[in-house]
Amino acid sequence: MELTYWWILPLAVAAAAIGVLLHLRRRRPHHARLIAHGDRLTDLPEYQRALRNHRTRLALAVVMGAVFLAATATAAARPIHRTVEQPEVRNRDIVLCLDVSGSMTSTDAAIATVFQRLAKEFDGERIGMVIFDSSSVQLFPLTDDYDYAAEQLTQAKEALESGAGSFFDGTWNGEGSSLIGDGLASCVQSFPDTGTDTGTPDATGGAPQDTKRSRSVVLATDNFLSGEPVVTLDEAARMAAAKNVKVHALNPGDMDYGAQADQPGAQLRAATEHTGGSYFTLDSPESVPGIVQKVQETETNSYRAAPQSVIADSPAWPLSIALIAGTGMLVLGRRLEP
Repeated sequence: MELTYWWILPLAVAAAAIGVLLHLRRRRPHHARLIAHGDRLTDLPEYQRALRNHRTRLALAVVMGAVFLAATATAAARPIHRTVEQPEVRNRDIVLCLDVSGSMTSTDAAIATVFQRLAKEFDGERIGMVIFDSSSVQLFPLTDDYDYAAEQLTQAKEALESGAGSFFDGTWNGEGSSLIGDGLASCVQSFPDTGTDTGTPDATGGAPQDTKRSRSVVLATDNFLSGEPVVTLDEAARMAAAKNVKVHALNPGDMDYGAQADQPGAQLRAATEHTGGSYFTLDSPESVPGIVQKVQETETNSYRAAPQSVIADSPAWPLSIALIAGTGMLVLGRRLEP
């Protein structure tokens, strides 16, 4: 146990010592009157017993007062309990990648709900989100602050339901619409170590932790291309595979276009499977648990983060002692009344 404001205790001792000295130096009153044969009264057994009880109560009152003062001074000094923890961190990063083009208008709000469910299923992973149409915008970067991520996803769902506001700003800066390959490439590049061999060294001075993290993209699109992308879907998939990023696709329009090899749904499935990822339709009951399972299968080993000092207040025991001592003083005070 440690005391944050340890200097309060010496001050309390000094105050108590000053109080005792002032009490001892107090002059006795000289208006006492002498009576004859007073020793006959003071020698009575009842008087002696009453005097002993009175002195015992006074002594107990003094002791409880000292205990009360010590306990309250200790509580005022703010006792704390300090421990050192080294939290375990999951080594998975997930980027939610959402196509917000016109063909996705009727399903984007439902996909945002699916993304909310996905975020609730993960624990310890870092989550980020990117939206795209003819250009890409990072909605929020990779973070393990799940309250912040939930807030951003709620705002995204509300914006997608209304279809208005500044939510879509920055997604129409390119030529064309629904440039799937460019959007996926932007999501792949959202990971901190993609495109570079450097990273942040771990707590033990070993290899950078970012290079050891598994990376997954959850891509929600109908793959209905309109325009000429800089990067095709196949090229983006090869880029993801080269960077060991698995792409898990969520298609809300697979049944609209059929399952032929040249159809958007089949092309999207082939691209995701090239990365080692998976493919689901939006209305599939296996979509959320399936994606979660596939992402969790990519985990290698968890690692320990840097040690952290954890400080917790421990005021319970001095306050409990002060409460008991104070209660005892009140009881004795009633017994000491004349």
